[in-house]
Amino acid sequence: MKKIIIAAALIAASFAASAQVYHRGYTTSNGTYVQPHYQSSPNGTVNDNYGTQGNVNPYTGVYGTRPRQY
Repeated sequence: MKKIIIAAALIAASFAASAQVYHRGYTTSNGTYVQPHYQSSPNGTVNDNYGTQGNVNPYTGVYGTRPRQY
């Protein structure tokens, strides 16, 4: 039973890890520094992005404000 639970946890963790992309910090052409951050992986929809209404960024706890697309 423990092996099944461990396997399920590993599978869930692999899905969670693939749902985000890390971006290193960088400086824009006008000198503004953008801090390192995570984004949800690109997939052709905005409804599952951290910044969309109904979603919460798991790293900052900030609720999404952009309207959902239907």
